[in-house]
Amino acid sequence: MEDRRIRVLIAKPGMDGHDRGAKVVARALRDAGMEVIYTGLRQTADMIVNAALQEDVDAIGLSVLSGAHMHYFREVTQLLKDKGASDIILFGGGIIPDQDLPELEALGVGRVFTPGASTQDAAEYLKEAVQRRWEALGDA
Repeated sequence: MEDRRIRVLIAKPGMDGHDRGAKVVARALRDAGMEVIYTGLRQTADMIVNAALQEDVDAIGLSVLSGAHMHYFREVTQLLKDKGASDIILFGGGIIPDQDLPELEALGVGRVFTPGASTQDAAEYLKEAVQRRWEALGDA
């Protein structure tokens, strides 16, 4: 894992214009040694998945504060499946009610970081999850 940097795409889907949290996470992941691509505000699921494929990322992080998290996670998950890229790790953060976490997990969302979560926890999660991905793909 020392020879290869983890590549993560951080995205803000939908019309939500608040991206401070996404930028904080992006900076923390960079500080942890990862290569981070931040797509900016108001991204569609198609834009997010296409960018992830073009950038050959290991993981996609969605930041959702608008309450539309179920819609966006479902849409991104389906597009990843449709494009043969369901091995890309999908995680997220934002204002997401606890009662939605089991359904997100069932969709295949690896982890959700809600307000107060540690950026160090997010970095550690990604290091472990990506290592498992690389081993499964024979890239470790």
